[in-house]
Amino acid sequence: MNDIQSLSHSKWRCQYHIVFIPKYRQKRLLGKIKKELQWIIKRLCSFKDVEIIAGAICSDHVHLDLAIPPKLNVSQFMGYLKGKSALMIYDGFPKERSKWDKSFWARGYYIATVGTVTEEVVRKYIQEQYERSKEEEY
Repeated sequence: MNDIQSLSHSKWRCQYHIVFIPKYRQKRLLGKIKKELQWIIKRLCSFKDVEIIAGAICSDHVHLDLAIPPKLNVSQFMGYLKGKSALMIYDGFPKERSKWDKSFWARGYYIATVGTVTEEVVRKYIQEQYERSKEEEY
């Protein structure tokens, strides 16, 4: 991934590690469903200009490393990704849909930011900028 992306008026680097699971952590992501899900995730991400840095689909969970533009709300993007992918899986695999339980994915997900600097480095940088601005006042 290019370290810095840009929009018309901003430069950004917003990268996230995301993990989500099928309902009840069932081992549903195997064989043809796994292959189809790879294609679905790539397609849905491309529609929203989200770059996939890395990804892995395991039998009972999905790991993604995504660069999500700041113009997108991450929680709304996840709702979009999980909602649309479930519908697309149900279209391709009608037997996966249960008349009792309409959800393919569990409600939540794990998300963490991926950065190149530590919190300590950011604090030090902010403090240095503060000290520099005090010097420039005189």
